[in-house]
Amino acid sequence: MTDNRHLFQGYLAAIATLLMWSAFSLVSRLGGKSVLTPYDVYALRVVTAAAVLIPFIGRLPKGAWKDGRLWLLTTLCSLIYCPLVYSGFKYAPAAHGGILLAGLQPLLISIVVWMFTGKRPTRARSIGLLLITGGIVCAAVPYFNAWSPDSAFGDLLIFLSSVSWAIYSVLAARWGYPVWGLTCAIAFGSLVAYLPIYTLFLPKALAAAPLSAIVTQGLYQGIFATILAMLTYLKAISILGAERCAPLLALVPIVIGLVAVPLLDEPLTGWLMAGLVLVSGGALVAARQKATL
Repeated sequence: MTDNRHLFQGYLAAIATLLMWSAFSLVSRLGGKSVLTPYDVYALRVVTAAAVLIPFIGRLPKGAWKDGRLWLLTTLCSLIYCPLVYSGFKYAPAAHGGILLAGLQPLLISIVVWMFTGKRPTRARSIGLLLITGGIVCAAVPYFNAWSPDSAFGDLLIFLSSVSWAIYSVLAARWGYPVWGLTCAIAFGSLVAYLPIYTLFLPKALAAAPLSAIVTQGLYQGIFATILAMLTYLKAISILGAERCAPLLALVPIVIGLVAVPLLDEPLTGWLMAGLVLVSGGALVAARQKATL
């Protein structure tokens, strides 16, 4: 009974992450379509998160500022991931982001696990990964009919951010830092490393942005994306493992694809819909397999 309750908590955390990750692509695309620069959005994220987490600064792991592993995790999931993904959403639609971020994670994580441990996915899991790959190919078909350099560039940036997140996911699961400690370390480390660079060197458009856009990005990116989604995600992978958790989160694309139609006025083409269905179906197949980490 205890084991079942533990697993239930893991899946509950994964579902909460599913909802917040779906909102991440939608809110980030809203930011991308606004006058805010990607650097503004990231600055709002790190400042808000650090301000909220100040009461918990005592949760930092011992020797956190000198811990190379913590700095590597911070670099992968924040300092590299965030500027790339926010820049990508300046050009690519939300549905593409959903596929390349959450949808591509099972495949990328399986590759990372294979590189780190030499373990190959099972036959059944491989079928799920093939379905996900097929879905991504379907989503790419419109590029052959109506080439868009801007959208392709955005997709490339989002793909690179997804690779960074996959490596982070596997390492976070292997190294096993306490959830609160890792969340605080990433938040404060990002603030210390990024804010001086942003203040001195990067372009800004905060003065030209409406207050509603600033508040929306600050609250969502700083609290939900950085803190709440990070806590539920780390909780999920600590119980379920990175490989078992990632396929569940691959259901994000279909949620994003459907919600982006009324919210962002983005088209849902037949090829894109086919891609969303294949990615989600592949996720359901792959999710049935046990994690290898």
